[in-house]
Amino acid sequence: MNKVLIAVDDTMGTKNAFSMCSHVCSCISPQTVLLVYVEKLEGRSLMDEALLSVSEMQTLKDTLEGTEYQEALDKKAQTIVSHYKSLLEDKGVTGVKTIVRKGHPAEEILAAAREESVDMIIVGARGKRTTHLFMGSVSREVANSAEVPVLVVKNSPGL
Repeated sequence: MNKVLIAVDDTMGTKNAFSMCSHVCSCISPQTVLLVYVEKLEGRSLMDEALLSVSEMQTLKDTLEGTEYQEALDKKAQTIVSHYKSLLEDKGVTGVKTIVRKGHPAEEILAAAREESVDMIIVGARGKRTTHLFMGSVSREVANSAEVPVLVVKNSPGL
C-alpha cells in the first residue's frame, strides 16, 4: 500500500480513533500518509446536510478569503494537522503529508483521495447507541462513495 489518507478533525471521535490509525500505518508501512483536515465554512447544519450548492460554496470561500475569520480557521487547521503529524512521526511513521481543504467534509475527503490516488481511506465514526448510528454522516458518505477501501474506526475510548 503506497498511500493512505487519514481524515482528521478536532472531535473526540478522531482523537480516540487515531490510536488505531497510527497502529495500522505502522503495520502496513505506506510510503505516504496524507492527513486531511476539512475546514467547515458555515454552520454545522448547512455543511452536514450539504445544502450549499457548488456556486454558493465558492462564493462563501471567496467572501471569507483574507478575513480574520479565515485566518482563525487556517490557524486551527494547521494546529490540528501538525498535532496528528507529530503523533504519527512519534510512532515512527514517515512520509506524512498534510492537506487542508475547505467545504463539505465527505466531498473534500473523497476529492483529496482521488486527486492524490490513495490506496485506502481511514475515517473515524461517532455514535454508540445502535448499529445504524455507529457511523456519522461523513464517515457513512465516505464509505458509501469511495473508489478505494475505507476503514471506518468506531469511536472507542479504550484504544
